[in-house]
Amino acid sequence: MGVSASQLRVVLVQQGVWDMPLESMPLASGYLKAMALADPVLRDRVRIEICNFRGRVTHGEMANRLFAGDPPDVLAFSVFGWNQRAFGALAATFKQLNPDGWVLFGGTHVSEQADRVFRLFPSVDVVVNGEGELTFVELLRARLSGAHADLSDVLGVSWRGPAAEVVTNAERPRIDDLDTIPSPFLTGAIDLLDANGQFRYDVALIETNRGCPYKCSFCYWGGAVGQRVRAFSRERLKAELELFAKLGVHTIVACDANFGMLPIDVELVDDLIEIKRQHGFPRAFESSWAKNKSKVFYDIVRRMKEAGLRSSFTLALQSLNADALTAMRRRNMKVNDWRDLVEWLNKEGMDCYAELIWGAPGETAESFLEGYDELARHVSRIAVYPIMLLPNTEYSSNKELHGIIALRGDHDDFEYVLAHRTMTFADNARMQRFLFWARVIAENAVLRHCWLPLRELAGWKQSQVLNSLADWADTTSCPEALPLREAAARGHGGGAPAYAKAIGYLFTTAEGRRALELWWEQAVLPNVPAELRSFLSSVYRYDLMTHPVCEPTDLPLVVVDGVDYYVRGDVRFDHNVPAALALLRADERPDLTPCPTGLDIYYRTSALNAVMSTNHEEIMHFMGEPRPAGAPFDLCAEAS
Repeated sequence: MGVSASQLRVVLVQQGVWDMPLESMPLASGYLKAMALADPVLRDRVRIEICNFRGRVTHGEMANRLFAGDPPDVLAFSVFGWNQRAFGALAATFKQLNPDGWVLFGGTHVSEQADRVFRLFPSVDVVVNGEGELTFVELLRARLSGAHADLSDVLGVSWRGPAAEVVTNAERPRIDDLDTIPSPFLTGAIDLLDANGQFRYDVALIETNRGCPYKCSFCYWGGAVGQRVRAFSRERLKAELELFAKLGVHTIVACDANFGMLPIDVELVDDLIEIKRQHGFPRAFESSWAKNKSKVFYDIVRRMKEAGLRSSFTLALQSLNADALTAMRRRNMKVNDWRDLVEWLNKEGMDCYAELIWGAPGETAESFLEGYDELARHVSRIAVYPIMLLPNTEYSSNKELHGIIALRGDHDDFEYVLAHRTMTFADNARMQRFLFWARVIAENAVLRHCWLPLRELAGWKQSQVLNSLADWADTTSCPEALPLREAAARGHGGGAPAYAKAIGYLFTTAEGRRALELWWEQAVLPNVPAELRSFLSSVYRYDLMTHPVCEPTDLPLVVVDGVDYYVRGDVRFDHNVPAALALLRADERPDLTPCPTGLDIYYRTSALNAVMSTNHEEIMHFMGEPRPAGAPFDLCAEAS
C-alpha cells in the first residue's frame, strides 16, 4: 500500500545505559536522521523525530511519550542489551495501535541475530545488519514507494518473507567516505540545548573514525572487528568541536575503538587544544585509547598535558594471565608492555586507569587476584568487568569449546558467564563479591590515595584492603553498613543498580561516610603498626575530603576560567599528605613526623549525575582538587 500525500512520520528511539539519570546523546539516531533528511527523495516526504530516554524510564513512561498522539508510521529502535526487552515490549504495543506500521531494529545487539529477534519479538519487521545510515534511507524509500513487502533489493537487512520466513539479504559494504554521512550536530538533527538554553547531555559524543583492526574474542565493535579503520575528515570534526566549545561543553568523548593509534589523531588533538585556547572549552577529552601505545599516543599525552586538557588514559589489559590472553586472541598485542607506560604517565602527572575482565576462559580466581594486585602496584584505579557473552563474538559462538555455562540477565539480554573449564560456580560466586567492592571502591575512586601508603608502608595489597571492607560490611552490627551489605548481596544479579546504590550512598550521604570511617577505625587501624596510624589516617581523611561534592551544599561558590567550583577553605591535616604521597610515588620514604598543613579544596559543581550513573571516568573530573591554603587556584597546578 502506498503513502498519502501527507508526510511519513518516523520516530527513532534510543535509551541511555543502565542507571543514567541524565540524557545520553542519541548519536546513532542523529546519524540516521541527518542522513535521511539529506536525501532528495525523502527530505520533503518524511518527518523524523528522535525520542531519547534516560536509563531509569519505565516501559509505561516510554509508551505514554511515544503513543500519546497518533502512532507513527515507522518506529526504529537502536537496540543494546540493556534495552532490547523494553523495546520489544514497545514494538508489540505499537503494532496494536498501528497494525500496518513498521518496526525496525538496529544496533550491535541485534545485528546478524534476526532468527532470534524475530522469534522473540514477532512485532519486529526488519533487522538492520551492520552500519545503518544507507540502509535506513533505502528502507524509508521502500516504505514510501509501497514496495516494502519485498525488500530483496535492500542490502544489509533481514526481513520476513512472503511465508513469514526469515530472509537475510547480502551484506552492505561499509561506508568508505564517512563524510557522506551529514553531521548530526552541524545539521541540527540532534537537539543540543535544553529549555534553558544549556547543553542538555552529560557529555558530547563524537566519532572520529570507525573500525577496529583486532578480533578479540569478547568484543563486537559494531561488527567492524578486523576491519580497516575509516576516518571522518579533519575539517568536519573541527567544525563539530568548535560548535561544542561555543556551547561550553566540558567533556568530549570519542566513541572510537583505538583513539591514539593513527597520525590523524594528533591533528584532532591539536585542533582541540587550539579550540580550547580560543573558547575555554572543552576541558576534558575521553576515549577508548589505542591498545598498543605508539609514538602517536605519547605525542598526544604530552600535548594534552601542556594544554591542560584532561583525560583518563586507559590500559585495556583485560587479563595478565597468558592462557586467558591466548583465548582472548590478544597475545599478539603489546598491551602487556604496560609497566613503563604507567610509570611514564605518572611522571607526566596524567591520570590513567586499567581494565580487567573477570571470568575469561583460561583465567582462575587465583591468577586473576594475582594479576589484579600486580597491576594495582602501578595503577590503583582498575575497572573490573564480569565476562559477558555478546552476540556475534567468538566466545558466544563457541561456548562448547570453552565449556562455558551462562545465564541471561534478569532485566537485560546479556549472557553472564557462570562457569567454564577453569572457573567453577563457587569460584565465580566468591569473585563476584570481590568484584562488587573492587568496582565500588577502587574503580569509582571512593579510595584512591591510601592504596599506596597502605601497600608500601603497611604491606597491604589492594585486594586485601577490599576484602577487609567486604568482611567488615558482612559482619558488623553498625546500622550504617546495612545499605552496603544489601547492595553487595544483590551484587551480580542486581547489576548496575546495585553498584549505583552503594556508590551513591558513599558519596552523597553522611551515613555512607560514617560507614567508611567506622570500617577504618575498627578493621584497619588495629591491624597496622602503631607508628603508621597517624599518617595513614591523615591520608585516609584526605581521600574522604576529596570526594565529589553533590548538591545541596552550603560551601561557597567561585568561578575559575568560566567553570563553577565549590571551595572548602583551609582544611587542616596533621601531615602534609600531598608532599608525602609525592615522595612515595618517587620510591622514597616520607618523614612520618606530624606536619600540620592547610589546604583549600576545590570541587567542580554538578557532580551528582556522574556519581549516580557510576561513570568513573566522569567522576574523576569532579574529585576535589587541593591547593595550598590561600594560594590562587591554578587548574594546571598541584598541591605540594
